[in-house]
Amino acid sequence: MTPSTTVRSPLRLYGRDDELATLENLLALLRRGDGGALVLAAPPGLGRTALLRAAAETHRDRGPVLWATAASSERAVPYSGLRALLGSDVVASGAAASDAGVATGSLVPDIASDALAGRLREFADGGPLLVCVDDAHAWDAASRTALAFVARGPGAGSRIAFLLSSADGTVFAGLPTLHLAPLDEAAASVLLDRLTAGTEGLDPVVRAEILRDAGGNPRLLAGLAGRLTPDQLAGRTPLPWPLPGGEAVLAAHAERLDDLPDRTRTLLLLAAAAQEHEPEGAGADALLLLRAGTRGGLPRAFLDRALFDGTGAGDLLQRAGSRVHFAHRLTARAVLHHAPWARRRAAHELLAALLAETGDRGGADDSPARDARGLPDAPEGRTARSAAAPPALPLAALVQRACAASGPDAALAAGLEAAAVAPVPHASRSAALARAALLSTGQALRAARFAAAAEQARLAGDPALARALLARTGPRTVGGSIESGEAGPAAGPAPADPVTASVHAGAVTDPAPGLAPYVHGMLALRSGPVADAHEALLAAAALLAPHDHRRSLDALLGAAEAAWAAGDAPGYLDTMGRLARTPAGEDLEHYPAGMSAVLEGRTAEGHARLRRCLAPGGDPGDPAALLRAGVAALVLGDIAAACRAGARALAAVRTAGPDTLLPQALEHLAYAELRAGRHAGARAHALEGLHAARRTGQPNSSAHLHAVLALAASVEGPAEVCAAHGEAALAGAAPHGLAQAATLATWARARADLAAGRPGEAAARLAPLVKAGPGRGHFATRTLAVPCWVEAAVLDGRHSEDSRALHAAVDEFASWAARAADPGAPAQLARCRALLAPADEADARYAEALAHHEEAGGDFEQARTHLLYGQWLRRRRRTREARGPLRDALVGFQRCSARAWAERAAGELRAAGEPVPAAGRDTAGGPLARLTPQQQRIARCVAEGATNREVALRLSLSPRTVDHHLRNVFATLAIRSRTELARLLNP
Repeated sequence: MTPSTTVRSPLRLYGRDDELATLENLLALLRRGDGGALVLAAPPGLGRTALLRAAAETHRDRGPVLWATAASSERAVPYSGLRALLGSDVVASGAAASDAGVATGSLVPDIASDALAGRLREFADGGPLLVCVDDAHAWDAASRTALAFVARGPGAGSRIAFLLSSADGTVFAGLPTLHLAPLDEAAASVLLDRLTAGTEGLDPVVRAEILRDAGGNPRLLAGLAGRLTPDQLAGRTPLPWPLPGGEAVLAAHAERLDDLPDRTRTLLLLAAAAQEHEPEGAGADALLLLRAGTRGGLPRAFLDRALFDGTGAGDLLQRAGSRVHFAHRLTARAVLHHAPWARRRAAHELLAALLAETGDRGGADDSPARDARGLPDAPEGRTARSAAAPPALPLAALVQRACAASGPDAALAAGLEAAAVAPVPHASRSAALARAALLSTGQALRAARFAAAAEQARLAGDPALARALLARTGPRTVGGSIESGEAGPAAGPAPADPVTASVHAGAVTDPAPGLAPYVHGMLALRSGPVADAHEALLAAAALLAPHDHRRSLDALLGAAEAAWAAGDAPGYLDTMGRLARTPAGEDLEHYPAGMSAVLEGRTAEGHARLRRCLAPGGDPGDPAALLRAGVAALVLGDIAAACRAGARALAAVRTAGPDTLLPQALEHLAYAELRAGRHAGARAHALEGLHAARRTGQPNSSAHLHAVLALAASVEGPAEVCAAHGEAALAGAAPHGLAQAATLATWARARADLAAGRPGEAAARLAPLVKAGPGRGHFATRTLAVPCWVEAAVLDGRHSEDSRALHAAVDEFASWAARAADPGAPAQLARCRALLAPADEADARYAEALAHHEEAGGDFEQARTHLLYGQWLRRRRRTREARGPLRDALVGFQRCSARAWAERAAGELRAAGEPVPAAGRDTAGGPLARLTPQQQRIARCVAEGATNREVALRLSLSPRTVDHHLRNVFATLAIRSRTELARLLNP
């Protein structure tokens, strides 16, 4: 017996706030004299009884409570339910049951509903009575009918409320019903923490597997946690499979099956068995069930009603298109758990035969029925048939045969492994390999197949399952022995990947080492500290190199990506050097050498090599190669090519997967669109990528996508959205060392500060990233923020204070511009030099910047240069000349939907004497209607909390001018302080 862990009972209900509020509303109405009724409908284990007890406990201090629980053993006895209810104790407020004056007795068998109502009124004795019946669906039919009739009666003026729990909401049709859903992941996780509070700790992988297996069922969650040992909970010893502790919940689900006709139970068993070869949540094929039921001897009319009309299966099955699903997930498990092993095996063998005949689709069969009762009972001593030639059978048929196996089967395991290749979906491959592992007899081979299953789960976008499968591999050893007749683990999805043993020849070799570390590293790359992922993938590459060249290259590419994300330039160059020394295809021959050459300053050589990566050879639909082509295009400054490569990579992932690459494909495309100035498209793709990253459990990708969204919002606004995405990116980047995401998010926040006229805050954010020192930003992306820092520092009046650092940053930007070939870099470099230039040189520098913009395009950056030039002209009292650049800035910002920037340009243009309507601000008739445009701008800045000096810097005025205008604002508005002004403008 598995040792038991001491588990605490929860002190409160978790994740049921809405349900408790509904119960409280029912009780509040009862106390006011408005009785009612409510049915809590849910399958076993979701907390119906706990909610009833909570309501009874809440009401016991305000009035009597009548409580009864159904006994399934008395279901056939007429009126046994009412006898249990009226013979129970009455709990009265402030008095013992004996003081309530309620006699305990029996009820005559022919009691009527009106007699029941009269007895309940007597029990109430003028007070608010709460009648609670748990598992009311299990009452005898006569008692249910009487109870339902009386429960429909209470209403205004009644002092009785009925609270019933039922496994089936249709039993009490017509009464208000609250259907309980499983707990969400957050509530289930909190409950699990409470249940295991007395243990030494809960391993994250173990947590994920328990939560996954429980499916939000609180009772099942408690059962699973209570049956695991402290070592298992802490992850020190492997978990058993299947997890123990769910027997009671499954038995409760199965209770209803005993009352069903034999043919209904047979169909439910076929439906549950048919789901075993399908992806989780996909249900079963209705046509396959129709053919299986027909061959099993079930009447065709019954099958049509149950599968296509939704009747005949006790409301346990539901149809969605061509798929049949169980109404509740645990019911399918309960059906399989409750069925005798011989009948369960017979069901799997029947399905396997149909799938083998027609290639995974089921098949028509006109042969006579085997047994009028349904499925035949197979002899107990008979074992499942093994696959003599594994590739000859479809994977679904092999899975069904595996389900029918009574013990380890080397040949069947080998057949599953051989069939788990493309074009089978990754999720199905993972399930097949996991079953192959369970059928394996050698520990080393079992572990290797679990590792292969984990890789397929990762590619399917299910990292929690991947980690759970990895946990089953146990201690890793290299060169473990394999029992004769078993094949080594499948190398992966690519047809060219090596196979470690020949199934047909019966060769015996050691499992390939390095696969489990590789999967661990790739999981960490997307959801853990990237420094850990870098080291793990380097180690995996070394282990894989002798026997799995393709996967060894993938491990090195993953290690390089991890180093890039961490901002580890030496680590990135070292990994790229290893890749360059490893034989590979043409694109992998030039990509690492080209990236290394660019970073090391050998620009011409690097660009020549990277150009050869823009049209990757090999599979034209390989998404990984297309993503590398997009990176190469960005380094080359070919933004259009980067967008094309990103779009092709996204199309390839959507078409053929793997699902785990979808967030990366969307991120790369969104970033390329940002660089191209297509901010709306970037935002749309990044939002989709964020949803995909959350769905596939990739928090590192989420952080990068939040950074992209923050950058888009720093252009389009609003500022609150930019701040939210920036904070989310930084929160995700900090614990996992994502330097690139942190740098981009900080840059985005600073750019939003500039749009809002807060150069001081922008300069404070950017200085640590750009200046030399330990806190510098990412080696490849911090340079992009240099123009913003120069602008912020100059507008904030820090030109003299930070002169040396500013010129050093501009020199670094110039060096980067020469290497990166970014088409917009020359214009931004000239703009930086114009901001730092003396007055007699600035005009020419701005003209140079605008000339470069004309060649490179890009509305947003060109509009920013126009804005800065117009501000500079106005500051030198060349107001008439300033209007032209400011008009161009306003139009440019409006063209790219940069609303905050457009408002800033419009304010400058109004300050230059040209009337411009205030977008989004209706001042007509408002408190600012009596102010001049300049006074309105100053009033808004002051209302936001800016000091006179800060207002002067924002509006290119002197502090004395700001003070003069502010006094006039106070006088015009008849106020005396900044606080009153803020209240006036922000009521």
